[in-house]
Amino acid sequence: MEQNLYDLMDWAGIEELVYSEGANPCRLLGPHMTDQGLLIQTLIPTAVKVEVKLLSTGKTYPMEMADEAGFFAVLIPRKNMTAYALEVTYDNGTTEELRDPYSFASRYTESDLKKFKAGIHYQIYEKMGAHPMTIDGVEGVYFSVWAPCAMRVSVVGDFNLWDGRRHPMERLGDSGIFQLFIPGLKAGEIYKYEVKTQRGEPMLKADPYGHFSELRPNTASVIWDIDHYQWQDQEWMKKRAASHPKEEPMLIYEVHLGSWMRHPLQQDEEGKDISGTEFYHYREIAPLLADYVKQMGYTHVELLPVMEHPLDASWGYQVTGYYAPTSRYGNPDDFMYFMDYMHGRGIGVILDWVPAHFPRDAHGLACFDGTCVYEHQDPRKGSHPHWGTLIYNYGRPEVSNFLIANALFWADKYHADGIRMDAVASMLYLDYGKQDGEWVPNIYGGNENLEAVEFLKHLSSVFKGRKDGAVLIAEESTAWPMVTGKPEDGGLGFDFKWNMGWMNDFTSYMRCDPYFRKYNYGELTFSMLYAYSENFVLVFSHDEVVHGKGSMIGKMPGETLEQKAQNLRTAYGFMTGHPGKKLLFMGQDFAQVDEWNENASLEWNLTEYPVHQQMQDYVKALNHLYLSHPALYEKDYDPEGFQWINCSYDQESMVIFIRRSKKKEETLLFVCNFDNITHEKFRLGVPFAGKYKEILNSDAAEFGGSGMTNSRVKNSKAIEWDELENSIEIRVAPMSCCVFSCTPAEEEKPKKEKKGTKTFAAVKTPEDSGTSEKKDTSARTTKGRTVKERMQKLAEKKDELGKKAAQTVETVQKLASEKVEKLTTKKVEPEKLSTKKVEAEKLSTKKVEPEK
Repeated sequence: MEQNLYDLMDWAGIEELVYSEGANPCRLLGPHMTDQGLLIQTLIPTAVKVEVKLLSTGKTYPMEMADEAGFFAVLIPRKNMTAYALEVTYDNGTTEELRDPYSFASRYTESDLKKFKAGIHYQIYEKMGAHPMTIDGVEGVYFSVWAPCAMRVSVVGDFNLWDGRRHPMERLGDSGIFQLFIPGLKAGEIYKYEVKTQRGEPMLKADPYGHFSELRPNTASVIWDIDHYQWQDQEWMKKRAASHPKEEPMLIYEVHLGSWMRHPLQQDEEGKDISGTEFYHYREIAPLLADYVKQMGYTHVELLPVMEHPLDASWGYQVTGYYAPTSRYGNPDDFMYFMDYMHGRGIGVILDWVPAHFPRDAHGLACFDGTCVYEHQDPRKGSHPHWGTLIYNYGRPEVSNFLIANALFWADKYHADGIRMDAVASMLYLDYGKQDGEWVPNIYGGNENLEAVEFLKHLSSVFKGRKDGAVLIAEESTAWPMVTGKPEDGGLGFDFKWNMGWMNDFTSYMRCDPYFRKYNYGELTFSMLYAYSENFVLVFSHDEVVHGKGSMIGKMPGETLEQKAQNLRTAYGFMTGHPGKKLLFMGQDFAQVDEWNENASLEWNLTEYPVHQQMQDYVKALNHLYLSHPALYEKDYDPEGFQWINCSYDQESMVIFIRRSKKKEETLLFVCNFDNITHEKFRLGVPFAGKYKEILNSDAAEFGGSGMTNSRVKNSKAIEWDELENSIEIRVAPMSCCVFSCTPAEEEKPKKEKKGTKTFAAVKTPEDSGTSEKKDTSARTTKGRTVKERMQKLAEKKDELGKKAAQTVETVQKLASEKVEKLTTKKVEPEKLSTKKVEAEKLSTKKVEPEK
């Protein structure tokens, strides 16, 4: 080695690189201008010869081996930088020409680093992870990861024989971020990060920001370009941005893609099952699911977590790849197609998301750089004893940034229409699922997780600040106040909250034998006492049909399947009428008998049997009823949208209520009978005089009922009932829910008359009297006066009668006053005096009809 080159060598630094303990390889590797020329150094283990080829001239310069571990250096007599390539010969005789990864600048700006450190870099996913790109005309992949306490981080994969010495990453100041651009890599390559801890222990980690992963049980990340897909849902996105979700219909079909429908497992040549072949592809399942959803009348699908997860039995709730759709069903482009297709069919897609905890898998986020990076170091704060998972350190800005950016990522890159946040209650309480001594109080001595509360407010503010119509939904099972309140008012900022209280109470009520339901009537009506405290979604979710809880039809009382179905139809009918958006888990709309099994397809063959087919038809009818009547969704969160007609029929186990929209004529009347008693002539109060037509009855024969319906329109009568002036009399079948449309009397449209006739309210026309007077636009009556003249006469007579009525009232008031004065001079019993006063008041306010 020449003396001038030898003098430029940093032998301590070279040793650090050779032993792969350096966090700043760019300090030595790559091109460096010196007083003596252009110094180029590289570390390529297993290389026996390396030459530098200047791309501008094609001239080559042999590099000298400074260390047998593969460290080469050359000093080129130049006064400026120039592009070059490395021509490498390996010990196995193969050769390769490659661009030097350490000759490319970082993509991070000082602003990027400051924002990430503050936890406000909401598009950090554009920097972190693996991004195929072209820099200075060179194609390759840019890698970036956060590992603040790591001694060294390298990119490893098949492309470098998983050798952590080949591509050590450059640490950017004190940010904890490592980055490197590797030329020549393309989408589809697998990779991991080799993280060397401060104790010198190397670990292989999947990319926390990776866009794709290998199919389990393999755990490597896969390079993928997620920016080249051509979306076709512009109209949907535009419409969504202008929407008002709280006033619009929302019928959610909750789906687990891995078990909604399955293929038979394929086998290899040896007869062994090929794992993964049982799943439907994203592109394959999209049209099948969309057809079913549209047929049944659902507006949205909610997918159990599609983020990458290693364990099928976790249903996706133990996530390791937060930025990667699971490879079980295809690649990122395929999932984008799925979302795009759903939007093209007019179906919204809500994604389940799990920011509450993460698993301890060695390739995941746990102890990412040898220290507690994403989780709390204190196990009393950082561990879930019940689930065996780890809790995020929400107070660390970079961790908060990771999660907030992730929620935005799914809305931005995959056009998600909503994020349903799992297990929010476990985030809000420090003692969730813990015993005394297992948790640490906050600074005020309470059990509230103040850092998590701030995180949720921060997330909702940023997410909703985009104003693109996407919604945030919380699964919060406690009575934490203002979950759907505005952050500026002290709320958490969610758009909707699952109504777990209603679900638990109503399920408990429905489990009771009908005879005993009268003793649990409060479980049926209690939810309306707090119905407007939050923007609720009524749910029968996957959590209610697993772990021995039974399917929905399995929860119902009854000795036969038909009796159970009768109960379930009534339950679904009541749910449809109750204020709040709706969610139903797959399989429960056709009354699957068995609990949900994530390892098997739904039992679609059951729909060949009458009970299940009729249940499916009934739910379809309910859904379409919901969609076609604004009263069932327009005022879900306005007390004016609901009114009890009677919620005191505890002995009869019945409830009667109405739902209203912004238009009076769209009012709906619900009558729900949860007992086995038949009511042939049941009178009930109605909100106004008019016609009441039954538009759905769970006891209809087509749904498997007895056929005890109300086929004729019911005209209300002025009979006071249920503290209302008008009422109707109907038939009520046992264990049934019936729905009536309500047409106010004053808004009834006149019947269509025969051609050539005209009708006037309360006026007899010549045609009606049988005369043949000449017809003209004045529409004369039989007495020869026009309607206008007659109405004028009536008005004059009305004024005259009004004056007489006023005189009468004045006289009555005077007599009443005199009577009261006489009574006050005598010893009169209080009750009699009170009666006389009431009579006097009635007389003084009594209306006198003009005709009388």
